[in-house]
Amino acid sequence: MKLEPTTDDGVAVKHIEEFLADAGDVLERLDRQAIHAVVAELVALRERGGRLFFVGSGGGAGHASHAVCDFRKLAGFEAYAPSDNVSELTARVNDEGWDTSYAEWLRGSRLNESDLLFVLSVGGGDRERGVSVNLVRCLELAKSAGARICGIVGRDGGNTAEMADACIIVPSVRPETVTAQTESFQALLWHLLVSHPDLLVGKMKWESIG
Repeated sequence: MKLEPTTDDGVAVKHIEEFLADAGDVLERLDRQAIHAVVAELVALRERGGRLFFVGSGGGAGHASHAVCDFRKLAGFEAYAPSDNVSELTARVNDEGWDTSYAEWLRGSRLNESDLLFVLSVGGGDRERGVSVNLVRCLELAKSAGARICGIVGRDGGNTAEMADACIIVPSVRPETVTAQTESFQALLWHLLVSHPDLLVGKMKWESIG
């Protein structure tokens, strides 16, 4: 059975072409030095034996969970994400509120100067406008604990870009696709990091099969 398009063919074709063209534009405009800086932070983290904590909300939480898997298995980091512990997270949200839930999880994990907080967010958090305050609280805790901060964020980077020691900002091309493009490139970029020759220590399954 042939499925009928839900939108005008011309509109659908235009969206596909624009989205892919925008992705190419983003790729060209990515700050290579920022990527190198994040790699350097991760190399230094592993050398000092610190832990890696990923935080994000929505799509960022999904990315955080996947990144924890890859950085543990392929790059040999001790890595965690507060959003993976659904029982503790929801207990904290229920009893104390969303804004403090991640930060209190990190406080309970004894976040310290040996560790690194890694933020995956579209806007990077904005305390003044009350956006992603749960992530801003994590940034503030990391600063007070002396932990290092990295991020992959979109738009202008928000509080993450302001407070991070190294931050990759995914360039914005079209306002209506900021979230889709940012979250797409977050996945691309953390896979770039975990497969970087200075970080990769494990074998990737399909790359090891002849």
